[in-house]
Amino acid sequence: MAQSKVLILQHVPWERPGRILETLEDVGLETNTLNIVDEKKPDLPDFKDISGVVIMGGPMGALDFEKHPGLKTEAKLVRASISVGKPILGICLGHQIIATALGGKLTSNAVEEIGFAPIKRLDRHDYFSMWSKEVNVLHWHSDVVGLPEGAQLLARSEKTKVQAFRIASALGLQFHLEVTPAMLEEWLAEPKMAGKLSKSEKKRMLADFEECNSQLLPLADSVFNGFAARCSTYAGFLQGK
Repeated sequence: MAQSKVLILQHVPWERPGRILETLEDVGLETNTLNIVDEKKPDLPDFKDISGVVIMGGPMGALDFEKHPGLKTEAKLVRASISVGKPILGICLGHQIIATALGGKLTSNAVEEIGFAPIKRLDRHDYFSMWSKEVNVLHWHSDVVGLPEGAQLLARSEKTKVQAFRIASALGLQFHLEVTPAMLEEWLAEPKMAGKLSKSEKKRMLADFEECNSQLLPLADSVFNGFAARCSTYAGFLQGK
């Protein structure tokens, strides 16, 4: 058997795994980052050699299969992974792909949610354990999803009812804990991300990040270390088969 790896699915160059990748590397897990979003028949690693799946964000819609046929493969991978207990983590678009693959409804918010704003904890789970009832996080999305049947709702915000949920071996986060200071600067310089933002809005976002980062780091560490631990356990399971 080949060495098992965590598969990271990226949709655009700037929406990288950031702190997720750092955590996986810190615990010694090997990774394989691919962009299959525009491929009808993508060449994926053997399913049995995947110890976990990370699905990153992107500007496309989760159900835009005609323009981006690889999204259908990603949805199938979600269902296949859950069926065998393989750990999955979805961020923003990835969160929406997990939800819609399991029957959640995708809709477009009337107003984009961009910048720092609080999410409220609704339930506790060791996969996503907020230490306080409310915390400011980085939002950058317009589409939202409904909760799939059987999922546990973990957090919401004023504009988005489903900000975090878990179902079986999957965790979906609508917001961005993975972003590092360097990544945020890159996003703010990328026209496809921040083209509609004014200079003052960009400056405000950088200041908010600096203010919130010390509170976000422990939550990011908790979530991504928890995911990494699940991937390590699953890799051990694969080796023992």
